Amino acid sequence: MTPRLYALTLLSMLAFAGNSLLCRLALKQTAIDPATFVAIRIASGALVLWLVLRLRKPTKALEGNWHGALALLAYAVAFAYAYTQIPAGTGALLLFASIQISMILYGFFIGERLSITQGLGIGLAVAGLVILMLPSVSAPPLFHALLMIAAGVAWGAYSLLGRSARDAASATAGNFIRATPVALLLFLLHGLSSRVGYDAAGVAYAVASGAVTSGLGYVVWYAALKGLKVTHAATVQLSVPVLTAFGGTLFLDEPVTGILVTASVLILLGIALVVLVKRPA
Repeated sequence: MTPRLYALTLLSMLAFAGNSLLCRLALKQTAIDPATFVAIRIASGALVLWLVLRLRKPTKALEGNWHGALALLAYAVAFAYAYTQIPAGTGALLLFASIQISMILYGFFIGERLSITQGLGIGLAVAGLVILMLPSVSAPPLFHALLMIAAGVAWGAYSLLGRSARDAASATAGNFIRATPVALLLFLLHGLSSRVGYDAAGVAYAVASGAVTSGLGYVVWYAALKGLKVTHAATVQLSVPVLTAFGGTLFLDEPVTGILVTASVLILLGIALVVLVKRPA
């Protein structure tokens, strides 16, 4: 990896950890509801990305597609609703473990063959997920855990779709802009059936998540993806749960439990085996 690729990847991971922390902060400590958070997050991301693109290349046509937009929206919705009941570190571990497993399995499907040791690594990662979700005092609610896993699969699909983008900023802007009307429609439907909740702090967290850690963060991630293999792209995201758990302890006063540590070790070790062991020819 080149220094530029290292820098892009590190910035992306910090942005992803920031997303988890901002979402959890908003839904735990403010009055904003998940549907409102998603709508503001997607719309503010779309606006900032459109402005960046227009300033950089005024005549540039938007890239991206509806597949990417719907994958982005599916991730954002499942992510927000899951974080109403799951601590930041646990949610990030569920999210990124499912991202990595889905991307590695896709890599296997397209011909990136795994050795026996790499297969063992995937088994360890799955075992870590199972341990994390087993009934216990600290286990996350099953429905919300499954929502976070679904968010991970959707993000894995979004990342894979982004590998073929010619222009990271244009593709990300196009996906956010396409997702915005659907996010607003979901917000309106939510308003018809439930009370809409928001306050200044919640809106600020949602805007920061959309404009900075999502919009600009995803541009950086799309740029990094061009230099990463599928399995490597999956694995570098393993740093995010660690960063998020530390941030959750610092900003949200969330404990790091023994089960979370055990599951983290298994998942980190498992995915490391997939990346560090040379694939068979």
